[in-house]
Amino acid sequence: MEEFKLNLDKTTSQIVDSSQQKAAKIAGFMFLLAFIVPTLNWTLILSKFNIGTNASATANNILDNELLFRLGMTIELLMPVGLIILGWTLYRILKPENRNLALLALLLKLVEAIISAVIVLVAFIALHLLDGEAYLKVFTPEQLQVPLTLIIKSHMAIFSVPMVFLGLDMMIFSYLFFKSGYIPRILAAFGIFSFALIFIHSMMYLLAPQYAAMAINQIIFWLPSGLFELIIGFWLLFRSLNINHQEIYTFTSNNQIQ
Repeated sequence: MEEFKLNLDKTTSQIVDSSQQKAAKIAGFMFLLAFIVPTLNWTLILSKFNIGTNASATANNILDNELLFRLGMTIELLMPVGLIILGWTLYRILKPENRNLALLALLLKLVEAIISAVIVLVAFIALHLLDGEAYLKVFTPEQLQVPLTLIIKSHMAIFSVPMVFLGLDMMIFSYLFFKSGYIPRILAAFGIFSFALIFIHSMMYLLAPQYAAMAINQIIFWLPSGLFELIIGFWLLFRSLNINHQEIYTFTSNNQIQ
């Protein structure tokens, strides 16, 4: 009977292990996607609409290239879906370590995704209103251009709000990786450090935007997290989680003997 229970526990742990390993592959892919796609979208598409300090020229540039702008915004709108998938897979991986903390991090990731989606939806609504002649009787073109120009000219400042939650949820997920030892602890510690910088920089945008907007500060506070996302993305995609069942078997066996 004791041997049967031990084998059952062993089989259960192997199922959990397999589920975590599959989730890790998805999480690795989503980490890479969450870094590469927004970076390319901003560099190749959205940044092209910014015309110096001239908000009106920026708005006109958007309207003159509306299809390309809609493409960029659609990519931005789809990214929160990727964030939710990433949060769910990280929760699946890390809930055996601490279910409550993993759930908290997942909820914070959901808040991050929702706020990001709302920001993009505001730009879509403004663009739709600007295209409708009936709405121009209620709003002036300048009023409707404001959300469009803000999302381009103050992209990082506006997204600092969801980035507050990004810093928090990824610090928790990284802490759980550190505690579990599923990935090298030095990598997990680097994750905690990287997203602590994201949290600090996001708070700077809310409290002291003139310092947060400085190019040197953007590089210092954002570069580590980008590097971390690339490293952990490839690690989870091509390496297995370090899950040791020996302690589980020993613990179960000792309990049965007692």
